[in-house]
Amino acid sequence: MHIERWQLVYFACLIPAIILHEISHGVVALFFGDDTAKRAGRLTLNPIPHIDPFGSIILPALGVLVGLGAFGWAKPVPVNPAKLRKPRAQMVWVSLAGPGTNFLLMIVSALAARAVAANHPIFDRDPFSNTSGLVVQFLFFFAFANLVLGLFNLLPIPPLDGSTLIERVLPADWLPRWYRFRPYGILVLFVLVFTTGIVGRILEPFINSLYRFVLGV
Repeated sequence: MHIERWQLVYFACLIPAIILHEISHGVVALFFGDDTAKRAGRLTLNPIPHIDPFGSIILPALGVLVGLGAFGWAKPVPVNPAKLRKPRAQMVWVSLAGPGTNFLLMIVSALAARAVAANHPIFDRDPFSNTSGLVVQFLFFFAFANLVLGLFNLLPIPPLDGSTLIERVLPADWLPRWYRFRPYGILVLFVLVFTTGIVGRILEPFINSLYRFVLGV
């Protein structure tokens, strides 16, 4: 199977985006009093402790190869809500730290890509072109990977970070039913991504806006 260079670049950008996403969960948890991730050696940029063989490598690679786009996850950073000073409220911030980090990285990378792209006219015609500057491609796809990862994780489906917001606003008497649903969230996610295409349609307007911003059109 032929693999385009842009697919390799995107995949290379997605892995650090996933790892930084997970580290941010542990850093915010530590700020609120939970040192579980720190003691587990997960507050490190070394990718090895964060890699989940299926979620970090196999699944994103399959997504790229079949043309559905890559999504995935790292090994979840351990968080003990009981150690947080205000568990119910602070778990929301711990969960949102991941997407928030991705959006911050996306903004910085997009601004840099826009600046560099202005000096690479061929990038205006085809951002995936083999003749485009490699620096431009990495900046663009790092922004792209962080945008997709941040938005994807905000979907209100367990185990994604957005599901924490649902738990925060649900009435207390609904929570038992929600907890029974949570183990099946990953199955719902696979159906939505690989059979309905609805996730791609949700993400498409944001991706198009990033593309236009980088190109200055």
